Amino acid sequence: MNIKGFRRMLFGEKMPDKNDPQYKDRYEREVTAGRKFARATRIDKAAAKIQGFANAHRTLFLVIIFGFAIGGFVWNIYRLTIAYHYSHTTRTATEMQDSVLRERRKRLQRIEMRENKADEPQ
Repeated sequence: MNIKGFRRMLFGEKMPDKNDPQYKDRYEREVTAGRKFARATRIDKAAAKIQGFANAHRTLFLVIIFGFAIGGFVWNIYRLTIAYHYSHTTRTATEMQDSVLRERRKRLQRIEMRENKADEPQ
């Protein structure tokens, strides 16, 4: 990569102005395409209704929006704590075999103790 490429990567390119003749045609095409998409998906009408509600009920709208944001943060913290408490330690195959052998030994010792108690005269 040459020096000009590094300079572009570090400092970025100049943002085109919508009135700049070099970018004006491209800007107008993108705006018309965006408006056409918004009309086709009816996003423009939904946005207008939301804006009308927000203008009529400012406080309620802010409570709803911030409620969603705070609810999302609380839900993320809840899920993080659940995931943290769910995590268990990993055991190696050798540790698992050792624990199985210990359990077998304990069972055998209990059985032997029962047999010894049964054999003892009272």
